[in-house]
Amino acid sequence: MNPAPPVEVEVPRTRVYGGLVLGVVAVSWAAPLIRFAEAPSLAISAWRLTFASVPLLALALVRGRSELTSLSARTWGLLVLSGLALALHFATWIASLQYTTVASSVALVTTQPVWVTLFAWLALGERVGPRGIAALVLCLAGSVLIGARDFAAGGTALWGDLLAVAGAVMAGVYFVVGRRVRESMSLGTYVGIVYSVAAVALMVAHGFVDSPLTGFTPSTWMVLVGLALVPQLIGHSLLNASVRHLSAPFVAVASLGEPVLSTLWAVPLLGEKPDWVQLVGGGLALVGVLVMSRDEAARQPPPPDMVPAAD
Repeated sequence: MNPAPPVEVEVPRTRVYGGLVLGVVAVSWAAPLIRFAEAPSLAISAWRLTFASVPLLALALVRGRSELTSLSARTWGLLVLSGLALALHFATWIASLQYTTVASSVALVTTQPVWVTLFAWLALGERVGPRGIAALVLCLAGSVLIGARDFAAGGTALWGDLLAVAGAVMAGVYFVVGRRVRESMSLGTYVGIVYSVAAVALMVAHGFVDSPLTGFTPSTWMVLVGLALVPQLIGHSLLNASVRHLSAPFVAVASLGEPVLSTLWAVPLLGEKPDWVQLVGGGLALVGVLVMSRDEAARQPPPPDMVPAAD
C-alpha cells in the first residue's frame, strides 16, 4: 500500500505577504547594524556567518545526512567555490560601509542580480535579451554617477564604492554557482554547507592579517549576534519561505525595498542624508535591477526556493 501524498496546507495570503514584508524589513537592518559594530570589517563578516552557519549546519547534518554522503567530488568543489565567493561578498561589502555611506553602499551592492545575469551568460551560455542589456546600462550609469560624485568629493568614499561593487560581483558568482548546484540539492543542505565554508574561510583569513577577532565590547557582540539572527536567519529565511507561495521574480522585486529602507534607517540613526546625486544614481541602479528581474522572469526563473539576496 502506497503512503498517502503529503497534504498541501493552505496559507492565508495575508500571512504570506506579511512574511515577505517582514523579511525585507529584517534584511534592511544589515547595513545600519554593521555601522554600530565597533569591530574590524573582517571580524564582523566572520562572526556573522559563523553564528548563522552553526544552526544551519547542524540542521543539514541531522536532516540531510544521506544527501551529504551522496555528493560527488565535483559538487563539493562547487560548494567550496560558492562558499569562498560568499565570504568575499561579505568581506568586501561590509568593508565598504567603513568608507562610504549606507545609501551608496546598498545601492551598489544591490546590483548583484545584474552580475548574476552577466555571469550566467558568460559561464552558462544563458541568453541576454534587450531588457537585460538595458538593465546593465542602467546599473552601470547609476554606479558611475555615484562613483563620480564620491570621486569629486575626495576622501575614501570612492574606495568604499568599489568595495560595494566588488561585493555585488562576488554575490553574482555565489548565485550563479548556486544555481547550478541547487538543481540537485535541497536549500537547507546547500546553505548549511556554503555558509560554513564561508565562515571557515573568513576565520582562516584572520591568520594572515593583523585584525582582532575578540576583545570587543558587549554591545558589539550583541550587534554581531543580531546580524546573524535578524538579517541572515530571520530575513533570508522569510524571503525563501515567500517564494513557496509567490513567484521568485515578484519576491526579487519586493526585495528592492531593502536599500530604500536601509537608507531611511541611516537618516535618524547615523545622521546620513543622501543627496540628489546618490538618489538619482541609486534610483537608476534599482530601476536596472527591476528591469533585470522582469527579464529573468521572461527567460528562466531561479530555483523555486532560492532568492537572490545575500546582504
